[in-house]
Amino acid sequence: MDKALLTYLYHKVIPIYRTFDQAHQIDHVEKVIHNALEIAKDYEVDMDMVYVIACYHDIGMQFGRTDHHLTGGLFLFNDTILQSYFNLEQLILMKEAVEDHRASNPEPPRSIYGKIIAEADRDIEPDIIIKRTSQFGFKHYPELSFEEHFERGYHHILEKYGPQGYLKLWLDTRINREGLKTIHELLKDKDLMRQKFLSLYREQKEKS
Repeated sequence: MDKALLTYLYHKVIPIYRTFDQAHQIDHVEKVIHNALEIAKDYEVDMDMVYVIACYHDIGMQFGRTDHHLTGGLFLFNDTILQSYFNLEQLILMKEAVEDHRASNPEPPRSIYGKIIAEADRDIEPDIIIKRTSQFGFKHYPELSFEEHFERGYHHILEKYGPQGYLKLWLDTRINREGLKTIHELLKDKDLMRQKFLSLYREQKEKS
């Protein structure tokens, strides 16, 4: 990747994530970049485009969570710096990939780029998912008791990652396939999940 573009991404784009909630900080976008580049090695794609899409995938959070996939795609497409490195066709592909990455999207992404980013963003690791779910709960529902906090988080994970969950895997990647299997097993052990939530709950209480 061009050094000037890489510098721009790391000094102007990625720092925006510092203003987001704890589940979407710089460590999250860096993990998605890493995941995306690893997944992309198995496909004939432009690695620079993959890198850029990963950098921008949640950038729309600055305008609100609800439509962040749409506002993020538009933000990428209108970025004049990117316009000097990529042609219109590439910009459209990248915009659509950001728009299509959301886990609740019932339709498959329109391109391999969208599928790569969607998979890279899954982070299907039980401890990460529980931590992000817990952080979201503390931020948006601080008044909840521990049991209320746990029940909200458990049902969210079940609804999203459970056997009948709405999350779909668009590519057959080993890491996500195995991660989802592990979560299905963990969902069967509610006491163990309660212990994991309790540890995070106490940690957050100490900080507040």
